Amino acid sequence: MSNKSLVSYQTLDSSQQVDNLVLAKSFEPSLKSFTPARPAVTRRPFTAPKTASAICHHPRGAARAHAVVRNWERPVTSNTPTTTRDGVIGQSGSEVVTVDQATGAEFARYPVAGKEEAATAVAAARSVSGPWWDLGFEARAERLRAWRREIAVGGEEGAALIHAENGKPLDDARVEVLGILEHVQYAVENAERVLGRREVPDSPTVPNQRAWVEYQPYGVVGVIGPWNFPLLTPGAILIEAIAAGNAAILKPSQITPGIGEWLVRAWQRAVPDFPDVLQCLNGFGATGQALIESGLNKLAFTGSVNTGKTVAAQCAQTLTPVLLELGGKDGVIVAEDADLDEAAKHIVWGAIQNTGHGCISLEVAYVVESVHDAFVEKISDLAKQVRVGSDDAAEIGPVPLPTQIPIIREHIQDALDRGATATVGGLDAVGERYVTPTILVGVSPDALAVTEETFGPTLAVVKVTDTEEAIAHVNGGRYGLGSAVFSRDRGEDIARRLRVGMTSINDALVFSINPAVPFGGRGDSGYGRKQGEEGLREFAYPHSFTAKTGPAQFSATTFGRPAGAMAGALAGVRNRILAESGEKTD
Repeated sequence: MSNKSLVSYQTLDSSQQVDNLVLAKSFEPSLKSFTPARPAVTRRPFTAPKTASAICHHPRGAARAHAVVRNWERPVTSNTPTTTRDGVIGQSGSEVVTVDQATGAEFARYPVAGKEEAATAVAAARSVSGPWWDLGFEARAERLRAWRREIAVGGEEGAALIHAENGKPLDDARVEVLGILEHVQYAVENAERVLGRREVPDSPTVPNQRAWVEYQPYGVVGVIGPWNFPLLTPGAILIEAIAAGNAAILKPSQITPGIGEWLVRAWQRAVPDFPDVLQCLNGFGATGQALIESGLNKLAFTGSVNTGKTVAAQCAQTLTPVLLELGGKDGVIVAEDADLDEAAKHIVWGAIQNTGHGCISLEVAYVVESVHDAFVEKISDLAKQVRVGSDDAAEIGPVPLPTQIPIIREHIQDALDRGATATVGGLDAVGERYVTPTILVGVSPDALAVTEETFGPTLAVVKVTDTEEAIAHVNGGRYGLGSAVFSRDRGEDIARRLRVGMTSINDALVFSINPAVPFGGRGDSGYGRKQGEEGLREFAYPHSFTAKTGPAQFSATTFGRPAGAMAGALAGVRNRILAESGEKTD
């Protein structure tokens, strides 16, 4: 591989990693062929473990998160690849060191996996993928329910890990745990309906043949996750892959590896009879590269556009199918008939929540000029009230990726240089680790804050003459992920004209909350879908079947049919089509 490619892979997790956003406003690489073995399976009754981790009841916050990590069994130091009994694989002698985002102090160390560990993990996953599929939907669902219970019981410790290594408010971290629980429930309730045997209509040409479709797993799925939603984004994908009958290997971001280990260890405790169905490889970009090259049957990558293109090119060498969830520059349209109070509160939240670290964050507002000034006043007042910090009162936290700070600063500076005004924040809002909310008004449509992903707590406001101009702006960008529209009477009409994957009408980001709604985009935002029926089918391929049910009047599939037989068949079909349209037939 060229040095250029290697450099690209080494930024798998350190560029503008992106993520789906599920913030519940309310809660109730050679491609190896995969042929699952089908030996006789002895089905033993499955009994879910009755106890969760022994460390579920530590105090809140960093103390709890530290206790979680200290409790984990680590590989014995050696110069050979090692595997813990909990399924987390690492190579001693090289470590990922994470930071407690609240203090900047060292938080934890994790062993780094290399090529040997990746190959070992894939081999172990492949060995269990056939038996895992053989269990059938209900037996897999039973184990997924046990995993869901384990996640629920240990949810506070998972949230504490996210809060510590990512820095987002603890309550927002809990939202990721809640989202995962919903995703497991959706998969349990719908996998068989979506992926099970489906009868299809017979063909008039071969009426003695019945036909059906079954969805079969790819085999071993690799998942490279981001840091901004380190549990929810990769977790939703892992759930779909496993529910579809695959084994999966997670490579978390090196910024937030703790929650990846936590999720895998929860699986190990809940499903001890299939520990290798879910494994974890920690490390940097080189670990992700090793996983890609290790013989996966499918890859799901969440990250920057440039790295996604490199990953896609690598997978193309072996025709390994890949799901790409890349960047976004989501626009929101505020029409002249919008409820401005509702629009303002949802848009400020959609732009600034999670410190703006979301591929579907609302980064640009296209506002019709007749309501522009009133809208700007409302969002400015709201943005000034957002609390920044790491304590319980904070509504957004620090920027966990240091290289993102100069990008945010550059986008603000560029907008100001082109004539924009900061009604809230501005260059002074950008600190060493924290960025306070910034509202930019009068932004040029060709400014970086409008055309490129900022990935920070900023909102660029562009005044437009009407919604037609706003639609043209949204459709004119290179991204095509999410969007929002605010209009009392024309929301659906406007939304249908947007060339994006998802749109919320009179709200923000709601399409990411419901696990039944497919999530994905177009253009530079990637391809493929997670969530919903499409998400389950993303990790299974359709296998079509036909079976002969009896003799045919004449065979369409042998040389024994009478000469000219198909001429009569064609004439009959032609006459039927003409009759349907009222035309005279022969």
